[in-house]
Amino acid sequence: MKIYFPVFFVLALLVTSCKPKQNVVYMSNNNFEQEVSQARFSGLHIQEGDKLQITVSAFDELAVRPFNRSSMAGTGNAAEGSAGAGTAAGSEYIVGSDGTITFPVLGPVFCKGMTKQQLEDDLESRLKRYITDPMVTITLTNFNIFVLGEVNGPGLKTSPTEKLNIFQAIALAGDLSYDANRTNVKLIRPSETSGKDEVVSLDLSEASIVNSPYYYLQQNDILYVEPDRNKQIAVNSDSATDKWIRYGGVALGLITLIITLTR
Repeated sequence: MKIYFPVFFVLALLVTSCKPKQNVVYMSNNNFEQEVSQARFSGLHIQEGDKLQITVSAFDELAVRPFNRSSMAGTGNAAEGSAGAGTAAGSEYIVGSDGTITFPVLGPVFCKGMTKQQLEDDLESRLKRYITDPMVTITLTNFNIFVLGEVNGPGLKTSPTEKLNIFQAIALAGDLSYDANRTNVKLIRPSETSGKDEVVSLDLSEASIVNSPYYYLQQNDILYVEPDRNKQIAVNSDSATDKWIRYGGVALGLITLIITLTR
C-alpha cells in the first residue's frame, strides 16, 4: 500500500488540477436577447476637470461669432480672469473646481452634474436673448477610464466614444485574462454629490448586467478585475512553498553546521 500511495496522490493532483474552468462565458443566461434589448443609456454627467468642446451655430454666422472662442480675436484672457471658474482654449472649456465654465458674453455657467443634453438646452435657452434659433453642440474630449487587474492590457484608456459600456471598456483593455473572475468585477466611481468613491460589484456572466445603472461607464470610472479562486490559491500555494523552501534551506544549513562542528 505504501508503494502505490504516491501514485494515487499524483493522479489525484492531476485530476484536481485539470478541473474544467467555470464562468468564462459573458452573459450566459437564457434571456440574453430580452435583457440586451432593455439596455438604456442615460448620458454622461459633467464632472470637475472635464474638457468640453462647445460650438454655437445659427443661420446668422456673424451673430454667433462672439459666442465661439475659436472665432473671437483678443479674448483669450477675458474668460480666464475669474478664479476657480472653468477656462477655455479655442473652443474647449475646462470645468472648474466650482463646477462652472466661463462662457463668452454669458459669463459663468454652472454645469457640474448636468448631462451634455441638459447643458446644451441651458446654453441655447440663454443664447436666445442674442441669437435667433441657436444650436449648441458639446463634445467631451477627455473620456478616460482606468482598467486594472486580470486584463491583458491594464492601464488608462481613452474612449473614442462617449457611449461606452463595460464590455467595450474591457475590449479597450485587451479582454479579460483566462484567470479573471467574471462574476465579481469591481467598479469604482467617484461621486460628484457625496465626494466619496462608490464601489459596486458586477457579474459579467449574467445577461442582466445590461440593466444595471453601471452598465454604461462614466468618465474617470475604475474597473478592477479580480483573479479567480484557482489563481488565488495557486499564488498562495506558491508563496507557502517558497517560504518552506527558504526555511528548509536555513534549517539544513544549521544542521550541516552543527554536524561539522561536533565532528
